[in-house]
Amino acid sequence: MREKIVLIDGHSILNRAFYGIPDLTNAEGLHTNAIYGFLNILFKILEEEKPEYLTVTFDVHAPTFRHEMYKEYKGTRKPMAEELRQQVPVIKEVLQAMNVEIIEQAGLEADDLLGTLSRRCEENGMDVAIISGDRDTLQLATEHVKIRIPKTKQGKTEVEDYLAADVKERYQVTPTEFIDVKALMGDTADNIPGVPGIGEKTATKIIVDYGSIENAYAHVDELKPPRASKNLKEFWEQAKLSKTLATIEVNADIAFDLEGAKHGNLYTKEAYDYFQELQFKNLLARFDVEATVNDVEQYFCEIVDRKKAEEIFERAGRADVVGIAFSEDNENLLPLFAHTSGYGRVSLAFGEQEVYTIPCGDDLPMEYLFERVSGIANDVETFSVFNLKEVLSLLDVRSEEYCFDGIIAAYLLNPLKNDYQFEDVAREQLNLTVDSQVTGKELSCYEAYTAFAAVKPLRAHLEETGMKKMFDEIEMPLLFTLFHMEQAGVRVEADELRVYGEELGAQIVVLEKEIYEMAGEMFNINSPKQLGVILFEKMGLPNGKKTKTGYSTAAGALEKLAPEYPIVDKILEYRQLSKLKSTYADGLANFIGLDGRIHGKFHQTITATGRISSTEPNLQNIPIRMELGRLIRKVFIPDEDYVFVDADYSQIELRILAHCSGDEQLIQAYREARDIHRMTASQVFHIPFDEVTDLERRNAKAVNFGIVYGISSFGLSRNISITRKEAAQYIESYFETYPGIKKFLDDAVKQAKEEGYVTTLFGRRRPVPELASSNFMQRSFGERVAMNAPIQGTAADIMKIAMIRVDQALRANHMKSRLLIQVHDELLVETHKDELQAVEAILKREMEGAAELAVPLDIDMHHGSNWYEAK
Repeated sequence: MREKIVLIDGHSILNRAFYGIPDLTNAEGLHTNAIYGFLNILFKILEEEKPEYLTVTFDVHAPTFRHEMYKEYKGTRKPMAEELRQQVPVIKEVLQAMNVEIIEQAGLEADDLLGTLSRRCEENGMDVAIISGDRDTLQLATEHVKIRIPKTKQGKTEVEDYLAADVKERYQVTPTEFIDVKALMGDTADNIPGVPGIGEKTATKIIVDYGSIENAYAHVDELKPPRASKNLKEFWEQAKLSKTLATIEVNADIAFDLEGAKHGNLYTKEAYDYFQELQFKNLLARFDVEATVNDVEQYFCEIVDRKKAEEIFERAGRADVVGIAFSEDNENLLPLFAHTSGYGRVSLAFGEQEVYTIPCGDDLPMEYLFERVSGIANDVETFSVFNLKEVLSLLDVRSEEYCFDGIIAAYLLNPLKNDYQFEDVAREQLNLTVDSQVTGKELSCYEAYTAFAAVKPLRAHLEETGMKKMFDEIEMPLLFTLFHMEQAGVRVEADELRVYGEELGAQIVVLEKEIYEMAGEMFNINSPKQLGVILFEKMGLPNGKKTKTGYSTAAGALEKLAPEYPIVDKILEYRQLSKLKSTYADGLANFIGLDGRIHGKFHQTITATGRISSTEPNLQNIPIRMELGRLIRKVFIPDEDYVFVDADYSQIELRILAHCSGDEQLIQAYREARDIHRMTASQVFHIPFDEVTDLERRNAKAVNFGIVYGISSFGLSRNISITRKEAAQYIESYFETYPGIKKFLDDAVKQAKEEGYVTTLFGRRRPVPELASSNFMQRSFGERVAMNAPIQGTAADIMKIAMIRVDQALRANHMKSRLLIQVHDELLVETHKDELQAVEAILKREMEGAAELAVPLDIDMHHGSNWYEAK
C-alpha cells in the first residue's frame, strides 16, 4: 500500500483563512483569525487524508530567481495586511510546537518547494496531497499527486480536489498545458505579462488545438482570431518569459529529510499552551494532556462538616476581601438553582492559602449556605462575585457599595471583548491559566480564588485608566438597578398579543395574493433566489445585481425600486409585517411567565460604547418607525391601579455634541430653546428661519444626526435622495456654520490615532484599533467610531446615571412605582395612580439633572394606560 504525504502551502492557506474568517483577537490584542482558520483546515485535511507524513512550506521575504529574470514579477501585489503579517511567525511557532515539519528557502517560492517535494515523493512511490489556495499548483497534478483547494466561507471549509484527469475535465487542458494557457493569458496577481489581447478563453482554445505555446508559434499564421496570431508574433519573447515565470520548479536543490516529516502526535503540551494563549477554546478538546496544576490548587479544600463550615464563614466575615463562586454539584451535575433538590455548592476565598468549597447536603442545606454568604456580603469591605446580578435573587445583599463584579471591571478595561469568563480574568490579571479540563469543585475553587485575587489588580488598572469612578459610581450601582428591573418585569396582555398576531397574519395573506397577481404566478416570496428571478428576469425590473447565488434582493436594492414599482413596495411591506409577526406577535408570547409578565435580561457588558442591551426578548428593538410596529406597544400594560409614565431625552446626542464641541452658535440655540433642525436649515441652506420648508427641515435633521455618526457625503446623499456633490456641499456648509463641531470631530480622530482610544465625558474609554488597520474601509470605520463614541458613550453614561437615580429615589421613598424598561434614551415607569405627580417629578429631576452640560437636558414625558399611549 502506498504511503501518503500532505504538503501545505503555508502562506496561501493562511491568506485564505484570513479573508475567510471574521477578525478574531485574543486578550492581548493579537489577531488570530488566520491562525484559527489555518488550523481548522489542517485538522480537516488530516482527518480526511490520514497521511504518514506532513510538511508545511512557506515563502521567504526575499527576491526569487523569477525576480532576477523579470524585476516586475509580482510587482502589482499590495503589501500584506498588518493584521495578517503579525500572525505569520505565530503560526510557525504553533506548528513547531505541534512537531510539524516546516520548509522554506531563500530564492524559492513555496510553490517551488511543493513542486520539488511532490515530484520526489511521487518518484519514491508515494501518494501526495498538496493543499493550496493557489490554482497555479494545478500544473503539479498527476495520477498520484492530488491538488486540494480549500474555500473558507462564514467559518466553514469546503475543498475542491484535482487529479490530472480532473484538471483536464474542468479546464480542457492537461496540468502541464495549464502552464501554457497562463503563458498566453498572463496573470495579474503575479504580474506575469502574457500576450496582450489574449484572454483565458482564447488562450485555452489555442492550447487545446496546439498543445503548447511552442507548437502554437510554429503554426502562428493559422491562429484564430487574427489578433491572436499578430500578437503572438509580436510578443513571442514575452510569451516565453511568461511561461518560464509561470512554471513551478520541480527539481530545486533543497534539503529534505522524509523521516523528519513523519506525522505523529500534534497535540503536545507545548501546542496546548499556545492554544490556551490564543484562546482557541473549542480546539482544546482535541488534546489529551494532563490538566495544568497551579500552585494555588494545593490550597483548595472541600468542607463537608457543619462545624468546620461555621468556622470558615466566621473567618471569611472578618476578611477585607472575599471572593465567592456558586456552582453546580461536582458529581450530580445538577444546576445550582435547582437547590431545593439538595445539590449545589458554594466556594469562597479570602486569602492566598484560604480557598474552600462547601457542597450542600443534609447537614449543609443550600438555604443555609446562601444565608451565610449573605451575611458575609454585608460584613466585608469587598464582596467579589463574577456575574453578581445572576445570583442576587438568592442573596440578601444590603451593602451594595461593597460589592465587586470582576467581569464588569474587565469589560470596562476592554469593552471590545464582550464574552468575558472568569478564566479570562484569571489569565489577564493574575497570569493564571485555568485548564479547560478542570471541572467540578476545582473549577469552583478557581473561580472563587480569581474573584478574590483579581480585585487588587483590577482596581489598580481602573485607577490607571481613570475609570475607577465610572466603575464605583455608575457600573456597579447600575447592576442593582438592572436586577430590580429584571425582577419587576413588564405585564403583557396575552390575548391582545394574539389578536395583534392574527391581524398581521390576515394582512400578510392579502399582501401575498396581491404580490402573486402582480407577478402573474405563485412563488416563495421569502426565497431571495425565486424573488430575484421573478423581479429581474420575468418582470424585467432594472438594476438587477446578480451574485453567485442569484440576484440581490436585499432591502437596500429593493428600496430604490419601490417608488416606481408597486410590486416591490408590496414585497417590502410583506417583509416588515412578517418580521413583526414572527419576532414580536409570535416571539414575545414565548417569554410571558406564569405571572403574566416578561422578565427580560439587561446586559451592561456587551456594547463597545457602554449602551445597555436587552435579550430574552430584545426590548430595545420594539419597532417605532412604522405605525403598525408601534401598535405592539399596546399589549404592554401596567397592573391595575397603575399607569405607565414614559420619559424620553430630547435630542440628547446633539446636546452632548453642543457641549463637547463648545460651538457657541449651537449652544446658544439650545439655551434659547429654538428649533435646532429649522435653525440648521436656515444657516446651512441660507434661508430665512421663518421660510424653511418641512422638506428643508427634514434634510437639516438628517445632516444634524448624520454628523454625530460621522456620515459621509455618500451616506447623506442616499439618506435624503440628493447627489453626492450636493451632500458634500451640505456637510461643508454645516461645518462652516458650526466650526466648533468640525474641530471637535477632528480632535477626536487625532486623539484616537495618538492614544488608541477616545473617552466620554465621564471617562469611559473606547479603544479604536480599527484606525491602525491596513484596510481602508476599516480605517474609515475607525474614524467614524472615534467621532461618534464620545457622544454615544456619554449619552449611555447619562442614561445609566438617570436610571440609577430614578430607581434609588423610588426605593428611598418606599414607593409602589417601579422602573421597568430602558430603551435607548427612554425610561418606562409602572406608576401607581396615587404617585403619578411624584414619579413625574422624580423623572424630570433625575433625568434632567443627570449631567451638567453647557446646554439643558430636556425630556419629553407622557403617561397612559399602555406603553403606546404613554409614548
